[in-house]
Amino acid sequence: MPGARSPGKAADMGSIEARFRLDWPNFSLDVDLSLPVRGVTALFGHSGSGKTTLLRCIAGLERAPQGRLMVGDEVWQDTGRWVPTHQRPIGYVFQEASLFAHLSVMGNLRYGLRRTTGAQQAGLDQAIALLGIGHLLDRKPGTLSGGERQRVGIARALAVNPRLLLMDEPLAALDLQRKQEILPYLERLRGELDIPVLYVSHSPNEVARLADTLVVMDNGRVVASGPLAQTLARIDLPITLGDDAGAVLDGTVGEVDHGWHLARVDFSGGSLWVRDHGLPIGRRVRVRVLARDVSLAEEPGTSSIQNVLRGCVDAVADDGHPGLALVRVRVGDAMLLARLTKRSAASLGVAPGRTLWVQMKSVALME
Repeated sequence: MPGARSPGKAADMGSIEARFRLDWPNFSLDVDLSLPVRGVTALFGHSGSGKTTLLRCIAGLERAPQGRLMVGDEVWQDTGRWVPTHQRPIGYVFQEASLFAHLSVMGNLRYGLRRTTGAQQAGLDQAIALLGIGHLLDRKPGTLSGGERQRVGIARALAVNPRLLLMDEPLAALDLQRKQEILPYLERLRGELDIPVLYVSHSPNEVARLADTLVVMDNGRVVASGPLAQTLARIDLPITLGDDAGAVLDGTVGEVDHGWHLARVDFSGGSLWVRDHGLPIGRRVRVRVLARDVSLAEEPGTSSIQNVLRGCVDAVADDGHPGLALVRVRVGDAMLLARLTKRSAASLGVAPGRTLWVQMKSVALME
């Protein structure tokens, strides 16, 4: 799939406008989206919600007869216009890397490039560096771990200098250990690539770590779309995350307490202490606070909980269980979620506008 840009540089593209409708006997897709052209947009939802179908429409692998796709100022699909898949400047990463067994890693990376221009070589070199596979170039796929193969597959998608990177559950075929190995490399892509990435997943943890923008899909429709933190904090969505419900906060390392092996993360609503990961002061980081780890109180007491902040109840909703409520609390400009029994919520007088103390017994740093 051709392209002429380094993976780290993209033209000023505007936005991605995607409108597709497909009607099949047991499923229909009906979406109308405007997506940013920087960062990672996660297409999230349960299996069968239409995430992969939407991705395939964008790639041109599925043809929605009345669809429209505009990437920046280029129309890839519209009435009377259809750019075939092989002419779309995209990189596509599937669940399985599907490397050629008879070729070396470098041979796989170069496959599909008719010739290696200076720009292509620069893009290839950057992809190799981003995915940390320089020491694997002479090896055959059969000698690689699942995580290494997938990193090669991602580098191969970037080697064509795409304008748009599509990733269809790239960690789904990996065990937990291999997922933990590859996630830091995907976070590097988020931080260093200057092209949009559309990332299909049904894993709340992957979405929380990687996404800048979140599109929530259900039954072939988009039920929510927007910046990650705002969309995760919504409590009116028809899908429930259960134990994975929670908030994501972007902040900065403001202090390191070497004696207690802790780091202070400052965000718009205050500060949180997390386990020290050896990051320097000033580093931008992301933290995740699960609703199950948050409690509310009228007054802060003496306890083992170190992260306690003043907040104002913003909204209350049922949590998919007769006895539980999900409470959204505004802390500064940020939103946190708390899961309470309805009995506890009633005894505290939890209602919009109520000021309470937010106690977080666990905060996860997501570098």
